[in-house]
Amino acid sequence: MSLFKTRDWWSARCQEETFDQGCLCVANIDNSPNAHDKVLIGSFAGVLRAYLPRPGKGEGFKPEDLLLEVQLNSPILQLEAGRFVSGTEALHLAVLHPRKVAVYGISLVSGAVEHGSHYQLNMMYEHNLQRTACNMAYGPFGGVKGKDFLCIQSMDGTLSIFEQESFAFSRFLPGFLLPGPLKYITRTDSFITVSALRQVESYKYQVLAVATDSNSKEESQKISSGKRVTIDWSLNIGEQAVDVTFVSFPQAPPSILVLGEHSLFCVKETGQLRFMKKLEYNPCAFLPFAATQDGVINTIICTHTNQLLVYGDVTLKWAAQLQHVPVAVKVATFPELKGVIATLSEDGHLNCSYLGTDPAMFIAPAPESRDINYDQQDEEMEDMKKRIAQASQKGDILPQKKSEDEMTITASVSPSLDPVSKAMNVEMQDENVPSITAELTLKSKMQVENVHMTIRGYGSLGSTQTTFKFSYLDPSSPPVVPVSFYLEGTYPPASLSAEVSASYNIPTGAPRTVQATVSLPLSLVCRPCVPVKNAVCKVTIDTNKPPVNLNEIFPDLSGDYEGSSGYALGFELIGGPIITVLASKTSQKYRVQCDQFDALWLVVKELVDRLTRHHKRRGASDFRCSFVGGLPLQEYFEIIDSHFELRSQTEHLKKVLQQRASQFRSIQRRLLTRFKDKTPAPLQNLDALLEGTFRQILAVGEACEENTRSLRRAGNAVSAATRLMNMLIRLSFGMSDREFAVLEASLTAQVDDDGEIGWEEIVDAAITHLLRTCLAKSSKDSVTNPPALGIAKDTGKLKKHLSLLVDRLSKGGSLAMEGVPGLEVKELESKPVAVKVKTSPRNNVNPEPILEQNMEPGEVPVGSKLGEQKNRKLAPMSPRNGGGGLKPLGESGSLPPLDMKGSLGSLPPLGGKKLNDGLNDLSKNSVPDLDDLPMPPTHKVRNDIQWEEEV
Repeated sequence: MSLFKTRDWWSARCQEETFDQGCLCVANIDNSPNAHDKVLIGSFAGVLRAYLPRPGKGEGFKPEDLLLEVQLNSPILQLEAGRFVSGTEALHLAVLHPRKVAVYGISLVSGAVEHGSHYQLNMMYEHNLQRTACNMAYGPFGGVKGKDFLCIQSMDGTLSIFEQESFAFSRFLPGFLLPGPLKYITRTDSFITVSALRQVESYKYQVLAVATDSNSKEESQKISSGKRVTIDWSLNIGEQAVDVTFVSFPQAPPSILVLGEHSLFCVKETGQLRFMKKLEYNPCAFLPFAATQDGVINTIICTHTNQLLVYGDVTLKWAAQLQHVPVAVKVATFPELKGVIATLSEDGHLNCSYLGTDPAMFIAPAPESRDINYDQQDEEMEDMKKRIAQASQKGDILPQKKSEDEMTITASVSPSLDPVSKAMNVEMQDENVPSITAELTLKSKMQVENVHMTIRGYGSLGSTQTTFKFSYLDPSSPPVVPVSFYLEGTYPPASLSAEVSASYNIPTGAPRTVQATVSLPLSLVCRPCVPVKNAVCKVTIDTNKPPVNLNEIFPDLSGDYEGSSGYALGFELIGGPIITVLASKTSQKYRVQCDQFDALWLVVKELVDRLTRHHKRRGASDFRCSFVGGLPLQEYFEIIDSHFELRSQTEHLKKVLQQRASQFRSIQRRLLTRFKDKTPAPLQNLDALLEGTFRQILAVGEACEENTRSLRRAGNAVSAATRLMNMLIRLSFGMSDREFAVLEASLTAQVDDDGEIGWEEIVDAAITHLLRTCLAKSSKDSVTNPPALGIAKDTGKLKKHLSLLVDRLSKGGSLAMEGVPGLEVKELESKPVAVKVKTSPRNNVNPEPILEQNMEPGEVPVGSKLGEQKNRKLAPMSPRNGGGGLKPLGESGSLPPLDMKGSLGSLPPLGGKKLNDGLNDLSKNSVPDLDDLPMPPTHKVRNDIQWEEEV
């Protein structure tokens, strides 16, 4: 930041045009007798303009300030004013285009009668170029008097010399790669440029003139006779150049100034460095404008941070703030003011300003003298502390939603699936994956800009497009964006919703965000099928209304497989198992059953929602659902164990991969040492060992990828099972909306497996906090310091805390958090609690019952009766049904372990084992033994309920 700003004197703006370094020229181009400068600018759009700023007091740009505006046929690369026409020493304008250079004369034409005078542009001559031009330099080449010649540098390194109306010659620069800035020095009759080698190079005009001519760049580098183009001198500056100029002031020695990307260089005419200034910013333009009596050169440097800095050699003299980033800067003389700084930005801001300050007219009044009452201040401070404490204790910890937004997003989902599926890049190639289209409407109350909308489907849900961009939104015509959703993965998602978020800027420039949720139908991920009579996992929902025909509840999913009486329906999840919904004839109950516990969630939620809407349409406002019986904690724990095992396996495979990579690099170093030896020793089968280690790395890498896919599927299963458990807990204990919000925040369904701290650790910490606060048995539990959050070794503590949570809720506990209004803390019963948790045999944990203080061994809490255990082996999980598809590295179908015999086993790996032992350990530990998984229990079903069995 600068303390001062440039004083604006006059400014103009060219809309929707682009300018560059050579597009600004200041000169008395019309050769007026008063010698006042005119400002000429040319854009890449081919528009040439001439200005004469004459602002009055308090006035800015006026139409009469624009002297000339002409549309040329080609983009304008550079403007220069000089004596380019033979027979006269008047100034003319040279305009460089990509394929030609033209010289124009600008003259004042007096008007007739009452018509005013105007300026006219006359072409004197032009030269067509054989090569694309980059920039040009001008001057009295060869020491001519009263004339200026042109030197044009092309993109391939050709210097073309034009002696006014005639073409002289062209030469190729040696070792050319990229064009740089070009300037002509009159005193030494030479050209200065900065090459791609990051060095300043000088070429004599006489050397260029007498060098042998050539027709191509290749010929110029292979001249066998005659004279070649040689460099007079060169200076390495170590960075690319932004601009180059030559100054010759009476008080200072002639110097070449080079503005680099991070430095300012001052070089003598002979190539010796005078001084260098290291810059702490990125410069964009510079201009040496004067010299003091002691030989100090004053230089203006403009930066990309909108600053104008004035240096005296290497000393900073002045700093001021600009309104834009200039690409060119000049000093001009106008009728009312001399020494005006003219700057031109890339987007067309032409500004004329000067340096100076305005005195501050405000004088601060003297403060009133009064006695300070310290006792009164202490009382006010104590009162303020009490208010802050009360506000922090009783304040609402939940964020308050903004009442009104400048923009809203509404989603309209089609009632039926797309006739032709729009699914793309699906993983299930053998399945006919359907899609559904939703129309997203962006409505704004005012004009907003830079709208970026992002769509993210949950889990395996995908969309045809994920991002949309709008430069601005008009409130009168809101855009409607169609987006199709489909199942992208190989397993059902844990939620049928997609998040739509949009970021935008309001007219004041402040950023805002808005979010919306798109609810998708169940028919997107499942299709009707024949109901199945037997299943492993069953959930029974009790209601207070008579049972309803399931064909009326699911009219879109009945299909051709509906039961005769409408009391049994079957749904097949795409990429998942079959789910059966049964309605009781004699009671007010509904049963949802399936072979996978996590797959029940989508259908159970849809059943409860549709039953609620059905009875609400019939005017039954007192309809409610409940869940009676033991919560299926054992099935839930098995899913958690499977997910945790895959997490542990991921870390193990990463360590094995790191060890094999270190071993591979060690073998490479030994081989390289032997190959470099002048008398190489025998390889001792190191090449075979290197190949075997490489095969192991490939095998472990494939195992990591397969384990990652299985972990993603297991995380989706944990999310679905957690959502189902939260719903069953709410239905069991009749939670309010605020209590259920606390439960969902603690037992979260958001599973993130990217970090070291996973879902198990986060949920365990949240449940522990609930057990020590709102569900604490006594005040002693609430004052216990919580342990530090770390990576869990097993799931024993998590399952224990989940069981305690369910038990205390069953005894009347309430999830009443401080700071959440509307919740009242209920007193918990003082009866001792007994919890039995069955741990996984794979976790090396003693599966003894966990007893609390004053607990009798015979007590069993409510909610812990999980049913009887079936004496059967768990079938191997296929990748389609949620299992891991990993194979040990030693099995058939994968890479076999190496046969390490003789000298092959002489090189131990970094882990301290032989290579074959390490691979065998990898085979044992890569994949968990599925037969060791605990058996899922089954629930006892009451025999007094008559279920429809006509399946």
